[in-house]
Amino acid sequence: MPDASPLLTLNPEDSVPLVEQIVLGVKRLTEERVLRAGTRLPSIRNFASQHNVSRFTVVDAYDRLVALGYLGSRRGSGFYVAARQQIEISTASTCRLEQADDVLWLLHNTFQDISGAVRPGCGWLPSDWLSANVIQKSLHELSRKPGEFLTGYGDVSGYLPLRQHLLQKHLSDIGISAEVNQVIMTNGATHGLDLAARLLIRPGDAVLIDDPGYYTLFGYLKTLGAKLIGVPRNIDGPDAARMEQLIQEFKPKLFFTNTVLHNPTGTSTSLAVAHQILQLAEKHQLYIVEDDIYGDLHPSNAPRLATLDQLKRVIYISSFSKTISASLRVGFIACAPELAARLLDLKLLSGLTTSEINQRIMYQILIEGRYRKHVERVRSRLQEVRSQVIGQLEQSGLTLHADPVGGMFVWAELPEGKNAAEVATLATRENIMLAPGNLFRPYQEPSSWLRFNVAHCNDDRIFDFLNRQLA
Repeated sequence: MPDASPLLTLNPEDSVPLVEQIVLGVKRLTEERVLRAGTRLPSIRNFASQHNVSRFTVVDAYDRLVALGYLGSRRGSGFYVAARQQIEISTASTCRLEQADDVLWLLHNTFQDISGAVRPGCGWLPSDWLSANVIQKSLHELSRKPGEFLTGYGDVSGYLPLRQHLLQKHLSDIGISAEVNQVIMTNGATHGLDLAARLLIRPGDAVLIDDPGYYTLFGYLKTLGAKLIGVPRNIDGPDAARMEQLIQEFKPKLFFTNTVLHNPTGTSTSLAVAHQILQLAEKHQLYIVEDDIYGDLHPSNAPRLATLDQLKRVIYISSFSKTISASLRVGFIACAPELAARLLDLKLLSGLTTSEINQRIMYQILIEGRYRKHVERVRSRLQEVRSQVIGQLEQSGLTLHADPVGGMFVWAELPEGKNAAEVATLATRENIMLAPGNLFRPYQEPSSWLRFNVAHCNDDRIFDFLNRQLA
């Protein structure tokens, strides 16, 4: 049987990270039957030595290949090519899942239940911070109400009273004026991003995204065949000067951005930068998809692009997954009427309706004031832990990108010469799940940054580990 190592050529100067080069190379060799099922791969030490790469890089690549089903791990023996069930997929398919292997690997591991693990790198609040009793009370009240909503499809656009409430309260409170036909309920913000992307992007289209930014979105856009163009992110928002250069060079159709309490940096776009972004959008006929999923955690009314634009070019997306419950999957889109009509058609064709039961639960929580009180408690709690976590990170030797005014994220840089991916790999061996900065880059470029969720940093093991690694 051939050895995989001599058949692979790695280029450290390539823009594609070494981990991804290994993953793609082994996948190609197995799919072309050069490596057959049962072939033993070189040990981690031998592979690293033969290719002059770190063992952490090989561990990361092998772990991804195991998660993707290309390799199997045998305790005490090593890694072997796994027998794979061949599924024929038309080459004409526009869904290119292989383009998102890196993100899929991460997502599978993110949702894996690992006993005793601490997750300072995760993107959600701890379950005991979310008021299950608020949902239970609404469920109980809803269960006593008779109605076709318990068995029917419901309104294609979403539960009308909830959409009206979102107009009169949520959107109105942040200064957006709209009509009810401009609001469409979705299964969380991810569903809204999916609808906007599928409607407006064709294979080969250039798409602007935050750099760093939301890695799940990056993976999904790659499956559509989009060419991702990263707009560097400053403390006050996207770099408008660089954005204009990129627009002139690549002629993109869309810009996906996270304006308030940005993931992963925790910063918010300033009013001045927001105006510059909108001027560029108008000048170059660019749509903007504004993801405002963390906005309710901001302590004040931060600027939104949709507020300044009044939904002319901005598609505004939000949800309650990060503040109340990820399981309810209640989100919404607000945009121009003609665009809303097209998005509604796509929603109908791809998934019919969204759960009216879940939307009624959310409506009950909103109108009875439970949501407002709950979010106020969460903001206060985040404020308390944030300053403590920032102090511990700085004592461990990390440097902050900014001191966020709200939200759950802190973006911190390792000392010079430290690679975040390698540090994160070491952390997993101690059941500490960090979020290295390369995950938040469009093409997994190397990074010295880590994203910390302050709500999950209350375990001494995290800072014991960092102190040892950065000493």
